[in-house]
Amino acid sequence: MIRIEDVTKRFGAVTALNHVDAQIGEGSIFGLVGTNGAGKSTLLRVAAGVLKPESGGVRVDGMPVWENPQAKEQICFLPDTAWFFPNATAASMRDYYALVYPDFDRARFDDLAGKLELETKRRLSTFSKGMRKQVSVLLGICANTKYLFCDETFDGLDPVVRQVVKGLFAAELLSRPFTPVIASHSLREIEDICDHVGLLHKGGILFARDLDEMKLGIHKIQCVIGEPEREERLLARLSVLQHEKRGSLLTMVVRGSYEEVTAAIQEQEPLFFEVLPLTLEEIFISETEVAGYDIKNLFF
Repeated sequence: MIRIEDVTKRFGAVTALNHVDAQIGEGSIFGLVGTNGAGKSTLLRVAAGVLKPESGGVRVDGMPVWENPQAKEQICFLPDTAWFFPNATAASMRDYYALVYPDFDRARFDDLAGKLELETKRRLSTFSKGMRKQVSVLLGICANTKYLFCDETFDGLDPVVRQVVKGLFAAELLSRPFTPVIASHSLREIEDICDHVGLLHKGGILFARDLDEMKLGIHKIQCVIGEPEREERLLARLSVLQHEKRGSLLTMVVRGSYEEVTAAIQEQEPLFFEVLPLTLEEIFISETEVAGYDIKNLFF
């Protein structure tokens, strides 16, 4: 288990993380999403022991991460831009990772690289961005660490390889103790693969929840209420994250149980109402708007 406890990290006058508290359980895929500059990459680097926070700390399986080799042995960190030695090949990086990570699986790396048609003796500087990303992901998986931190893992991967990587993550979860933490702007990718999601905003975590439970607790409603007074009563009764009115059609994103929300609507005798599926992107937009973030500045 990873415990992030009251972590604050500053870069000069900029506060990248502001008293962040979070808990990441074992055996699940945790997605980290957030607004631009929210601190996703910084949080991963602090959690991996790459950066030292000004206050607070991170514990992995009860051990502090900072300057603790025993804790860091449990973690492999893949930055958003894959880094390799100058003139390195996939084979030489494999050998280096095998020195750093005692449980590194050389045979599996070679097997997976062969299946992805990656030439292990070719210089990585001649690879495309997507191919270098593939090598980075394979190094991380074959390191066989308990925790794998991935910053923008799917960026640069084609759709076929994305599905391969998702399958590899799923296979690891079934075969050994494994908890990947994925920071990404691609909300669709996070929604497809992750069990739990944490939303960062302005250096703080707005929420960290089970994805299915989160969807059960937030609903998108379209309805037509005949009288303005009844419509006002409905908006006051519900926990409304976002709403808009087009003609007589009222569209809302509301928080609460399905039973509570539908009962409140039926009390106002609607002429029409329906509950629509809600995507992670819509939840993200609604929650950040509540927190005062301008929707026009979002980048997905």
